[in-house]
Amino acid sequence: MRIGIDVGGTNTDAALMDGAAVLGACKSPTTADVGSGIVAVLKKLLSMTGVSVSQIQAVMIGTTHFTNAVVERKRLLEVAAIRLGLPATKGLPPLTDWPKDLADTLGRHTFMLRGGHEFDGRTIAPLDEKGLMEVARTVRERGLKTAAVTSVFSPVTPEMELRAAEILKNEVPDIALSLSHEIGRVGFLERENASIMNASLAELSRKVVSSFRDALKELEIKAPFFISQNDGTLMSPDYVERYPVLTFASGPTNSMRGAAMLAGAKEAMVVDIGGTTSDVGMLVHGFPRESAVAVDIGGVRTNFRMPDVLAIGLGGGSLVRDDGERIGPDSVGYEITTKALVFGGDTLTTTDIVVAAGLEDIGDRSRVAHIPAKTIETALATMHRMVDEAVDRMKTSAEPLPVILVGGGSILVSRDLPSASKVLRPENASVANAIGAAIAQVGGEVDRIFSLEGTSRDAVLAGAKAEASERAIKAGATPSSVKIMDIEEVPLAYLPGSATRIRVKAVGDLVIG
Repeated sequence: MRIGIDVGGTNTDAALMDGAAVLGACKSPTTADVGSGIVAVLKKLLSMTGVSVSQIQAVMIGTTHFTNAVVERKRLLEVAAIRLGLPATKGLPPLTDWPKDLADTLGRHTFMLRGGHEFDGRTIAPLDEKGLMEVARTVRERGLKTAAVTSVFSPVTPEMELRAAEILKNEVPDIALSLSHEIGRVGFLERENASIMNASLAELSRKVVSSFRDALKELEIKAPFFISQNDGTLMSPDYVERYPVLTFASGPTNSMRGAAMLAGAKEAMVVDIGGTTSDVGMLVHGFPRESAVAVDIGGVRTNFRMPDVLAIGLGGGSLVRDDGERIGPDSVGYEITTKALVFGGDTLTTTDIVVAAGLEDIGDRSRVAHIPAKTIETALATMHRMVDEAVDRMKTSAEPLPVILVGGGSILVSRDLPSASKVLRPENASVANAIGAAIAQVGGEVDRIFSLEGTSRDAVLAGAKAEASERAIKAGATPSSVKIMDIEEVPLAYLPGSATRIRVKAVGDLVIG
């Protein structure tokens, strides 16, 4: 028995699974402190299924908290963005390509110092340690709590970032640090962006993880809990506190994995409509198609491993303006039960439109009786157009594909979509994300430079595969279920000894019990 929980911007969903069977599922509004919302949904789930807490062997949690924080520009810390690379990299300072409002929120505290390496490990310039001391002093004076350090080619040679971290920690002991070689890949600006974004979430990640811990403690659930990450595998809570950006796409990934299981379809488009955003992605062999290019998060290019998902500002709590011509991207989020018209509030949302059109019976319908028919029709047309355009943008061929609608906001789509061969609404679709979290697997990864001198490529690959599998087993995977999912080889001609960078990912089912 395991529980999957998905904490969205609007609702917290939970599903109890026994093997592949869904024993029960429910949702409850997300709360400002997160924890009480989880407690509420778990109490509801346990009482409706009659299962005792001692029978639960694992809890998997997926959260869109961190993505929503960036998209909505809320709850972010100001960041010291420190770049080691002068005299190179001077042309484009940090935050150059960021949307103005997001860069302003993060405070534009940018510092550029000498340092960095060439791609072959040669030093561009020695690390400016004296300059780092001054930066540390400025950071202290400005009261900054977090910093991102990015050095040129640090995924190949991380030593300058590590030394910079040492100096900063000595000077500002309580600072939270994000080092780019631990977060992104080769690709300088995108890696720097990902690190700055990770740093801005340092406080929120601690709060969210501790509220998860407290919620489970309150219900006396002693089973281990995991948090799902971008590629659909699980990670430990401590890891999430350090790398919140690695959960950015866990919501859509869980929804897509859940949708694939519920609809029994391995090749389809999935539209996951939540309360704040809609995520559109494509299933390939039952897993989300992975993005091959830089991924845009809240208007910023980043380069960590992500599913290829397009997020649009359409959800059940999205604001409706200009007589239905304009919807979102802002949303009332979890406050929908007090702010939407049907619940006695004063804000016109997409949910009000669906109720006014007679398509759903939620809240008090008499409160939306005054909305003009023209506004209702325009808003419905705008919603369907937004979804259809998003599906069309994500397709790789002109052929119509089945579209699986999941998420609590899937009530917004009531008509056929021109770009879909058929529209599927599977049972339990509104909690597909929680089901996806519950069936998440455990991963192990090796990403290292190996020397092929005096050995064969096959022997080195076999060793890397064994090591990745071993790591997956250590992380909690059943040995017999471990499979190699992905192999990437990059020969590094500029290093001696036939050096090759090899990345192997292994995935297996979580040992339950």
